Amino acid sequence: MVFKRRTQRSYFQAIAEFFYPRGGWWRAAQYIVHRLRRLPDPAHKISRGIAAGVFVSFTPLFGFHFVAAALIAWMLRGNILAAVLGTFVGNPITFPIIATLSVKLGSWMLGVAGPEVSHPSVVSAFSYASLEIWNNLRAMFTSDPVLWHKLSEFFDHVFLPYLVGGIAPGILAGFVAYFASRPLITAYQKARIKRLKKKFAKRRAIIDAANIQTGKTGAR
Repeated sequence: MVFKRRTQRSYFQAIAEFFYPRGGWWRAAQYIVHRLRRLPDPAHKISRGIAAGVFVSFTPLFGFHFVAAALIAWMLRGNILAAVLGTFVGNPITFPIIATLSVKLGSWMLGVAGPEVSHPSVVSAFSYASLEIWNNLRAMFTSDPVLWHKLSEFFDHVFLPYLVGGIAPGILAGFVAYFASRPLITAYQKARIKRLKKKFAKRRAIIDAANIQTGKTGAR
């Protein structure tokens, strides 16, 4: 396969590269920009996809960001691959800001009283909830008790505030991404078409000159 790795990454390597890519975050950002530039769709469809991906990055749907971004991009008639690439706005560098802002804003909007929210507390809450879900699913097939009350507390004080609080900044960030990326992509696509036309004209001139030279040689 063309895109298959020659040496498969281990589970721990995959986790490590999620938090810090092999070439660094700057190289990862350059790769994403390069892929966005090479997409064949018109600029407005690519920008819609980017906006969808950026918006989804402000939601607590961890593990489903790609699916949610693709679905929203499809609904907006945007580019699905651009939406998937747009979700990388949510990364270990930006998540502390996104998570803290969203939970605090959502708690204020919902009137939820609770302890001071910080990024480590949000991360630990999601980690504990994932472990609790796994334990409850396993308990369905064993004699262990199934306990959901702690998950209810997580939903009320973390997940729901995160979900509600992330909507407004997510929409704002999506609009910014759309209006910022569209003119840039449009300019790049026009410049690329101009370069391709110039390259084609140059090749055509070489072929025509070779044909004329061949014709003169044959006439002799």
